[in-house]
Amino acid sequence: MQRRRFLSGTGTLVAVGTAGLSAASYARVAGANNRVAMGLLGCGNRGTGVMKALLASGKVDLVGLCDVYDQRRQDARALLAPGGRPPFATVSSDELFARKDMDAVVIATPDHLHTDLTVAALGAGKHVYLEKPTTHRIEEGRVLTEVLKKSGKILQTGTQQRSCSHYQRARQEIFATGRLGKVVIARAIWSDFPRQNRTTTPGLRPSGLDWARFLGRGAKADYTPARYETWRLFPEYGSGLLADILTHWADVAQWMLDDAQPLCAVSLGGIYQHNDERKNPDVVNAIVQYKGWNLTFESSVMPLKNRPHVLFEGTEGNLEIDRFGYTFTPAQGEAQVVKASADLDQQHAANFVDAVMNGKAPNAPLAIGLQALRPVYLALGSYWKKKRVVWNTAGTDVVEAS
Repeated sequence: MQRRRFLSGTGTLVAVGTAGLSAASYARVAGANNRVAMGLLGCGNRGTGVMKALLASGKVDLVGLCDVYDQRRQDARALLAPGGRPPFATVSSDELFARKDMDAVVIATPDHLHTDLTVAALGAGKHVYLEKPTTHRIEEGRVLTEVLKKSGKILQTGTQQRSCSHYQRARQEIFATGRLGKVVIARAIWSDFPRQNRTTTPGLRPSGLDWARFLGRGAKADYTPARYETWRLFPEYGSGLLADILTHWADVAQWMLDDAQPLCAVSLGGIYQHNDERKNPDVVNAIVQYKGWNLTFESSVMPLKNRPHVLFEGTEGNLEIDRFGYTFTPAQGEAQVVKASADLDQQHAANFVDAVMNGKAPNAPLAIGLQALRPVYLALGSYWKKKRVVWNTAGTDVVEAS
């Protein structure tokens, strides 16, 4: 008896090796298992972490790995398939997408490759789990929206708070019932990133690293260890703290307050400690204005002793929420403390698998990932322009405020 697999079309089933059976009749065959065959593009810390969460669902088979560095591929094989059948591994994304035995992929590459790889994956008929930030440039959002609509596939973005039960509970029990009164400030804090705080030493490009594939269609540059090992520090490949971290907390704030329409932003910061090759700031503060409330954000790559959280300040109370739970402190009465009951990465992964298997919308579809980037693009525009910025009249680009 061979397993049931999910192939072309959202939620469409075909039985491998049982061509004479319909999807419905095959589902009734005793012992048939629901499995999603997946590939991973980008075998670094985040990519392997997401894949581990997907495998923990018990409904996923890892069939392929892709990375521009052969050592990363080898390490991922050892980590994700210890003692088991090693997955197919390749440097070529086209070769991975061409596999007929693969239903979906995780894309956890440097940000500048997200759009090209996602377009190719969807074109090859694969569902996609796309790490945040969803896009690297504003205009890429329109491209992904059009391609995804035509593909009919599932796309989940990596804003995993959307699947976390205590975030959902806070939204339902605190925000939907108005227990905070009028919220006027959402204060977001998150610092201490060892991988962005470290320095690299000069060295030659490893023989097993395909530097041309790493660069993709982006700006050409000579290899340096910093550009590869700490690519988030370079705007050609990523946007540092404002993309990596503000994306998460802005999504939480917009979700809780039902407002994804930021109006303007001001950002200040710079390189205060690390006078190396990096271009993105190691310290940054941003204020994003909405209609009736402000989102403030502060972050540093350095080991500042603050706990990552979002604090909502309202006229009837405060709510402080992070990945471990939340505390609601009303203006009158006792504080309510709620602890996280499950791993949010595993909850988000399970939601993606369920969406693929059942043809349902995921908790963090493409539109949510793009909404989370609207305040990010404003904050980035302000930082680089050194001006207060707004959206243009079409809402498609960031311009200096008049």
